[in-house]
Amino acid sequence: MKNVLSILLTLAIAISFIAAIPADSDNPIANAGMAKFKWNETTHDFGKIEVNAPVEHKFTFTNNGKSPLVISNVKPSCGCTVTEYTKEPVPPGKTGFVKATYDTKRIGAFNKSIRVTANIEGGTEMLMIKGEVVPEGENTESK
Repeated sequence: MKNVLSILLTLAIAISFIAAIPADSDNPIANAGMAKFKWNETTHDFGKIEVNAPVEHKFTFTNNGKSPLVISNVKPSCGCTVTEYTKEPVPPGKTGFVKATYDTKRIGAFNKSIRVTANIEGGTEMLMIKGEVVPEGENTESK
């Protein structure tokens, strides 16, 4: 009976030790088997854009993880942004995208977020788009 208790205690200590290891990119134990985004960029600045001239940007990523990356949801912070994204699983080493189209009906500066939910550590990552919508005919410098 003492052997069984000793084994159970040893297992409990080992499990708690492994669970306490922080999950970061330098920790192969904690990240084993996880999918992982490696974005080309996470923020895009459109600069000055003309009113009523919708703009779009495609954020691209590589799956730097060990298992297929599956995006389950992409949610912009407001209805003025429409998104499209890679729907099929992205194998390790392959690329995918999230495309954001911003409706430029309102004049003024904007800063919008896009929440990407996937099978990654933490479950979500954020993308940002920003710029300034100016009246028609004003000097624009789209980036």
